[in-house]
Amino acid sequence: MARVRWMAVGCLIWAAALPAWGQDAPAAPADDPVTEAIVGEPDEAAPEASGSEVAVEPVSEDVDIAQRLYDILTATGKFENLDVSVAEGVVFLRGTTAEKEMKTLAGDLVRRTKDAVAVVNEIQVDEGPWWDTQPAQKELRSLGREAVRLLPLLAIAAVLLTLTVLAASGISGLLARPLYRFTDSELVRNVLRKVVYTLVLIAGLYLFLRITGLTRIALGLISGTGLLGLVVGFAFRDIAENFLASLLISVQKPFRLNDVIRVDGHTGVVQAVTTRGTTLVDFDGNHIQIANSTVYKNTIVNFTANPKVRAEFGVGIGYDAGIGLAQDTILRVLEEHPAVLDDPTAKVLVEALASSTINLRVYFWVDGGRHDKLKVLSAVMRLAIRALERAGISMPDDAREVIFPDGVPVRQLDADADADARGPSAADPGGTGTAAAEAAGPRNEEAPNETAHATAAEGDLASNVGEIEKQAAASRRPEDGATVL
Repeated sequence: MARVRWMAVGCLIWAAALPAWGQDAPAAPADDPVTEAIVGEPDEAAPEASGSEVAVEPVSEDVDIAQRLYDILTATGKFENLDVSVAEGVVFLRGTTAEKEMKTLAGDLVRRTKDAVAVVNEIQVDEGPWWDTQPAQKELRSLGREAVRLLPLLAIAAVLLTLTVLAASGISGLLARPLYRFTDSELVRNVLRKVVYTLVLIAGLYLFLRITGLTRIALGLISGTGLLGLVVGFAFRDIAENFLASLLISVQKPFRLNDVIRVDGHTGVVQAVTTRGTTLVDFDGNHIQIANSTVYKNTIVNFTANPKVRAEFGVGIGYDAGIGLAQDTILRVLEEHPAVLDDPTAKVLVEALASSTINLRVYFWVDGGRHDKLKVLSAVMRLAIRALERAGISMPDDAREVIFPDGVPVRQLDADADADARGPSAADPGGTGTAAAEAAGPRNEEAPNETAHATAAEGDLASNVGEIEKQAAASRRPEDGATVL
């Protein structure tokens, strides 16, 4: 009796301790493989207790539990060589399966089974052969079914995309035409048409992707377009800068074709302005290409915008000459010359009082579109010098200091020989050169070409721009492309 009594007390203590052990131990998640047996090592499989309380006198028999679990697992069709055995409520699972999830499912099923105290999951997962084409074949079959399902949508989307491409040109023209009234630049109009054309194509492609159900690709296309634009902008920064400068030059028109301009230290006739650069032909016949970004950012001097060009030159007269007479003489030459404009009026001003001369500065204007500034300047200077000589106005050289290190030798001559040796200087003590001029006979100014408004050497005073334009038209352009002006 004492032995039976002690056995009953031990059973009661063991039954009372089981709930406390279940509360102290943290419950493992249903799909945690750590609590299950190690795959391929059934001898090290660890039993796992179920979460429910263990009854001292179970309702279900071990055989019934085993049969019920076997029937359920067999019904899934996912197990091979399945064996389910139960001893004192502890369920032993053996067999193989191709999916790890099914092994976890079997363990969860036992834990939810009534009167199942613990589970020893010895089911092995069959990984299959290393070279298995079944997944690929399965994926191909899935793709084939998806493609067949999408065929009607693809046909409709393809028709829509084709119509969009065909109609994009006309639609872009219609949508961009209202914007033409804001600019007369052909380059800006072409850019507007291309921008609208691109937007129409993107809209058609987006609809194509939406109809076919490829919305993720559609969203990726939209976001990728902005990223691509950013990357391209950094990669082709200089090209983009030149293109934007071309747009600004085309809109603002700081110069026109065949204008004479100076930019970045280069002077020439504008031959072409493309989307990359501006081509000048200088007065030596050379082609000069300047990037549009450089043209736009630098100072531009346009010699053709205002056809009136000012020219100037200086002349020195002697201190014994009449300043007013010299000014009137030069001004009369300017007024009589056909290439010199009456408006603005010419001016002859005293510039400086030098050591031996009174320096005059002459200003006059010419029509740069008709006459060449340098040719007219040459003709006016020639005529002014001869007019001053005829008026008896001296134009002495600059004062010079001559040093004789050995002294100046002096020879005594008689009076007549001395007068003959000195010649016209003695008769002209004032040094104006009038007596010398009379002694020398007629001067060269009497020659017809000396009084002409233009000599053969000076040409017809016409502007050289026309000749440069002819040379540029006959020469090969260094860069192809339509001009934006």
